[in-house]
Amino acid sequence: MDLIKIGKFIADCRKKQNLTQEQLAEKLYITDRAISKWERGLSLPDADKILDLCNILDINVNELLNGERIDMKEYNKKTEELLIEMSRQEEIKNKELLFSMWIILIVSVLFYVGIILLAVNTLEEGVLLGTIICVSTIIFSIAGFIALKFEVDAGYFECQKCHHKYTPTYMQILFAPHIVAIRYFKCPKCGKRSWNKKVMTK
Repeated sequence: MDLIKIGKFIADCRKKQNLTQEQLAEKLYITDRAISKWERGLSLPDADKILDLCNILDINVNELLNGERIDMKEYNKKTEELLIEMSRQEEIKNKELLFSMWIILIVSVLFYVGIILLAVNTLEEGVLLGTIICVSTIIFSIAGFIALKFEVDAGYFECQKCHHKYTPTYMQILFAPHIVAIRYFKCPKCGKRSWNKKVMTK
């Protein structure tokens, strides 16, 4: 999606409705700063504001996200293009989350092993060594929980029995048997257990 194009379209539609940024902001119960960010292409409206914005500007969601008025003859084509683009953006976002997860895991493992080896080889047994090991273990555990949250947020798991794609809860992922990013789950649709693979889009 072209945020600059969408922003210009929002600004044009607002002006056609004879609304200032402040007036539009009042109708949406937000600040005019948010409207300014949309119109400058710095961000998109939040999902809970899109329908209200479209109603006020007399446009539909498809037109908003395409950043232009759509002729009815072109409507289906534009809808398909938008869905493809949204799917592509979702895949990119999910891959970035998974990449972040692996970076956190690798860095935390290297940090943990490095600190433990350094402490064991340079310090004598005692309170200081025990404290360093305990603190390092806590930091390592926190990093692991953060990485797991990235895994929860990135994409979906696909049941190998019925191919249903779903997002398990944090606790389900935490306690599920796993091999790297493949986890053993009970599918919420078919109720069968299998080794579910991570997929980036529905």
